[in-house]
Amino acid sequence: MPRLHKTQTNFTSGELSPLLLGRGDLRAYENGAAKLRNTFIFPTGGLRRRAGLRFIDAAQGTGRLVSFEFNTEQVYLLVFTDSRVDIYRDGQWVAEITATPWTEAMLPQINWTQSADTLLVVHPETTPRKITRTSDTSWSIDTWSYVTDSGSTHQPYFKFADDSIQLQPSATTGSITLTATGNVFVTGHEGTLFRLEGKEVLISTVTTATQANAVVQETLTSTSATKDWDEQTFSPVHGHPVSVAFHQDRLVIGGSRDLPNRLWMSKSSDLFNFDTGTGLDDEAIEFAILSDQVNAIRSVFSGRHLQVFTSGAEWMVTGDPLTPTTVQLRRQTRIGSPIDRTLPPINVDGATLFLARNEKEIREFLFTDIEQAYQANDLALLSQHLMNAPVDQDFDPSQRLVHIVMGDGTIATVTAFRTEQVTAWTRQETDGNFLSVAVVGNDAYVLVARDGQYRIELFDESVHTDSALTGTNGTPTVQWSGLDHLEGKTVKVIADGILRDDAVVTSGSVTLGEPATSVEIGLPYTHTIEPLPPVFDSRSGSRPNVTLRLIEATFRLHATQALRVDTGKGAKELPFKTLGPSGVLDSAPAVFTGNKRVRTLGWKSEGTKGLWRIEQDTPYPFTLLSVTTEIMVND
Repeated sequence: MPRLHKTQTNFTSGELSPLLLGRGDLRAYENGAAKLRNTFIFPTGGLRRRAGLRFIDAAQGTGRLVSFEFNTEQVYLLVFTDSRVDIYRDGQWVAEITATPWTEAMLPQINWTQSADTLLVVHPETTPRKITRTSDTSWSIDTWSYVTDSGSTHQPYFKFADDSIQLQPSATTGSITLTATGNVFVTGHEGTLFRLEGKEVLISTVTTATQANAVVQETLTSTSATKDWDEQTFSPVHGHPVSVAFHQDRLVIGGSRDLPNRLWMSKSSDLFNFDTGTGLDDEAIEFAILSDQVNAIRSVFSGRHLQVFTSGAEWMVTGDPLTPTTVQLRRQTRIGSPIDRTLPPINVDGATLFLARNEKEIREFLFTDIEQAYQANDLALLSQHLMNAPVDQDFDPSQRLVHIVMGDGTIATVTAFRTEQVTAWTRQETDGNFLSVAVVGNDAYVLVARDGQYRIELFDESVHTDSALTGTNGTPTVQWSGLDHLEGKTVKVIADGILRDDAVVTSGSVTLGEPATSVEIGLPYTHTIEPLPPVFDSRSGSRPNVTLRLIEATFRLHATQALRVDTGKGAKELPFKTLGPSGVLDSAPAVFTGNKRVRTLGWKSEGTKGLWRIEQDTPYPFTLLSVTTEIMVND
């Protein structure tokens, strides 16, 4: 009966799929876990209980969170809900924009980009808008205004009708009648611009499908019928932009509802001027993505090159600089992106992370110098069980954490450190459903639905419960109020650093058994760490179905105040504290750094379970650096 010592020095592979239980030969198996809940993994390998969620404010409903960074000192959270945007700075509400055009049903497909004090927002079913900040409390929203010069509006134009259809004006100036040789006009054309031989007219009323009244904006060339006509590309009739970005000092529009595979790039340094002119270097660029498959553009992203993510493939647009004569389009990979919602691509260490169309993969779109092309590796390959129709994502560079909100209301958090080959997945759960995430500066905000109510909350290292509030009072008190958002909930209470009995929020307040000068009150959440089953190499003489016994487990901890371990004989609380006569803590537990040893008895023949399990909702800090186990094997 040999005794074996095994040490897991890190968790840099994160939680692995159950489908890998037979792959003990993988390096990832040595550094992975069977289950990691409500934990964050350090890039260096250890893990900790995740930060709690501090309550910020009630939201108007479900929606999207968007980061707005004016400069390093002025960063804002924009909360998009049904026909409304609320603006927060440093966790405080500062302004609102009402009567916005985006309904609740439209929010999953909005797309946005920012330049200086302006956020551009697009959706294929409504006129694009720009949200402008003039001060902390002064924000405005307007439709895009394209450059106008000598009566000509420099916006994109396109002929949607059959090329053979002609238009004939009744006059060259003033109010005229346009007559078409085929069906062209619908009521939605009223208020839109047409061009005849490059000269603009404004449609005032539509009489029939072949006739409309218009006002001439630029004197027309003649009254002859012509096939040389087109209409404004973005309109209520043909839809609006799908995606938007800035690249090489140009505004890039990717796709529209009726032209899903087309790209438009503004004039250089003239962001709302899409005049293609005669093809000079600084003039606008326009082209379609044509290939052997559907390529409806879902996102455009400015990285090393202009990256275009479509429903069927990923492309790069090159040209240094981009000009009408140097621009080149090359397909790179054939993964595709979802078509029913927008999940904004994010940059992590020079790689662009995007959701694959099958919704089971987060791909890393990365340029390789050797091949001079992009590759798209699957970061979720070993943890696909955590993927469930993602709806939002963002990257927290201060902690190297990618937060991916799933359709089932959980968050998959990926510790991403590409230079050290760290891709470690964990799952975050709460009493409710996560809906959206945005990283503002160094703060990660989430939108959460709890019992039909919507909350804006913040991952905060200083709290250890969810939807938490903290408070202080110079005079010790037993009554603590301001908890209306937790009405009727059973909450954890930490008073003067001591975990008190659970309480129920009644009339927005709780009453403590003893007075305190400081409290944290919030919802409990449980962190869970479960290792993979042990695997022995052939030199030990063991077999997959061996009987084994855990003799001792040594947990190396850092700055930890609570540890509850189950080795198969029931959970055991390790002594960090001293209980008073009533069984209630009479002082805050000590902060411990070092090794905690757990000895146990009993043989196990089940080879698909881990040898120990940590599971606790005690709202105190917990950090695990490594685990060493001593095992006896019965060959």
